Amino acid sequence: MEKLKEAIAKAGKGLWKAFPMILGTILLISLIASLIPKSFYTTFFSQNKWLDSFIGSLVGSISAGNPITSYIFGGELLSQGVSLLAVTAFLVAWVTVGLIQLPAESAILGKKFALLRNITAFVLAIIVAIITILILGVL
Repeated sequence: MEKLKEAIAKAGKGLWKAFPMILGTILLISLIASLIPKSFYTTFFSQNKWLDSFIGSLVGSISAGNPITSYIFGGELLSQGVSLLAVTAFLVAWVTVGLIQLPAESAILGKKFALLRNITAFVLAIIVAIITILILGVL
C-alpha cells in the first residue's frame, strides 16, 4: 500500500511539473489552428494520389489539431477535390505526429523517444492511409 501511495505522489508531482508545458502546447496549437484558414491546406496537394499521400502526411505533421475537428476538416478537403488517400494520410499524421508538441514531448519523454515516435508515426500515417483505401476498395 505504501508503494502505491509513493507511485501516485510521484506521478502527481510529474504531472504538476509538466502542466505548464502541456498548457503552453495546447494554447500554441489553438492559436495556430485559428490563424490558418482551412482553404490554405488545399494549395499543397497536386492531384497525384501517391505524392499527395506523402504531402498530406507531411502537412499533417506540421499542422496541429484535435481528433474531433479532424473529421470536419477532412470532409472540407474531400469536398475541395483532394483525394481520399491524401486526406487519410493528412488526418492520421495530424493527430499522431506532433512537430509543434515536439519540444514539450522531448522534455517530458526524452529527445530520442520523441523523435523516434514522431518518425514512426509519420511513416505509419502513409501506410495506414494506403491500407485504409485498399480496404475500402477505392484504389
